[in-house]
Amino acid sequence: MKGRSLLTLLRASLGRRALGSGASQVKEFLGASLPDKVTIVEVGPRDGLQNEKQTIPTRVKVELIDRLGQAGLKVIEATSFVSPKWVPQLADSADVLQQITKQPGVRYPVLTPNMKGLQRALAAGAEEVAIFAAASETFSQRNTNCTIDESIRRFSDISQAAKEANIRVRGYVSCAVGCPYEGKVAPGAAADVAARLYDLGCFEVSMGDTTGVGTPASIAAMFQACSEAVPLSALAAHMHDTYGQGCANVLTALQMGVSVVDSSVAGLGGCPYSPGAQGNVATEDVVYMLSGFGVQHGVDLERLVDVSSFICGALGQEPSARVSRAMLAARQRSETDQLSA
Repeated sequence: MKGRSLLTLLRASLGRRALGSGASQVKEFLGASLPDKVTIVEVGPRDGLQNEKQTIPTRVKVELIDRLGQAGLKVIEATSFVSPKWVPQLADSADVLQQITKQPGVRYPVLTPNMKGLQRALAAGAEEVAIFAAASETFSQRNTNCTIDESIRRFSDISQAAKEANIRVRGYVSCAVGCPYEGKVAPGAAADVAARLYDLGCFEVSMGDTTGVGTPASIAAMFQACSEAVPLSALAAHMHDTYGQGCANVLTALQMGVSVVDSSVAGLGGCPYSPGAQGNVATEDVVYMLSGFGVQHGVDLERLVDVSSFICGALGQEPSARVSRAMLAARQRSETDQLSA
């Protein structure tokens, strides 16, 4: 019955609304429509690297971003203008943004948690910024040292200043289905924060399963609630893979009518303020899944795996992305076979 109720939710609750949202829906899976095209927001250079303990040279970050653009990604979150005191890894944010080779048709948003961060970002040449609020009061206090209401008031000033500078603002909602301190988060609580960010002027609001505790059922319930407060065309999915649910949750979001997905190359990531949170869902895994459905994404998977290999080599670790591990192993077998032939 639980599986049937979820399928009913996918079909009935949002099926007609998704079809009428203006997006071209031509694919179908288990009775629910899929978008014919998905925009991938690559968050590896920011969300992926911010939790790394070792100091990563600026040149490596710049090369990572440039390679991601060459692999076909059209939205790459480059860095965060957060205080170096709190996230030392991103202390070189201005240098990174100014040194990357900005490719035509590629957006390079940056995170700006406060007005000072926005001012630094604008001085460095940022053309798009992102702000974030939490659906959990405790997480908001631990992450931003303020209540949800206080964070929204802060972001109102940032949003207005960005608007005056002709800069687009994207919003994030952290802990959209679960919190490391409070446990389950009610769908309505996530929807309320999403609506408030949208009302501030965010052109898009990305719903984050920060701790990766979500399942297709909880993700569907959350997006159903959000879709009643924010247009589906303005919602995005930001899934983590702590419990191995990342791709399943992305698929659920797509079936609900969402067509923008955040992901991180090699599955890099985590959250300094969310104990136990693992990396974002891997971009390679998402791309492979989308290709399997025939959904357009514009990314060259072979090149993307090369990027994954590059950044993991620089970090001295193996990629978390299952697709990268499989493809790199296949390449190695092929090379071995050719040498022994």
